[in-house]
Amino acid sequence: MQTLAQQRCFNHSLREAAARCPQCRQFFCRECITEHDDRVICASCLKKLETTPVTQRRVFATLMRWAFCLLSVVMLWFVFFLIGDSLASIPTSFHEGTIWKTKWLDSK
Repeated sequence: MQTLAQQRCFNHSLREAAARCPQCRQFFCRECITEHDDRVICASCLKKLETTPVTQRRVFATLMRWAFCLLSVVMLWFVFFLIGDSLASIPTSFHEGTIWKTKWLDSK
């Protein structure tokens, strides 16, 4: 078996191999590999890993977006309900002597 120093890149036959992809078990040069999730992996295997979960993430993200929208509408309704309830509970004596309770239009 040949060592890593004797291997050549799978894509570039004139370049010396720098790492071996753990998925496809091929040797690659520094340009053909990348680090993903704390491991070195080739571009084709990275593309295979990333294509599957994207649709699942999109569905989950869409559901979460709708859930947050619904939650925010419920929270806003509750806040406005509390504000309205507190304003409705103010006694009428609180408004005695204010400008809208005086007859300032009739005083002329």
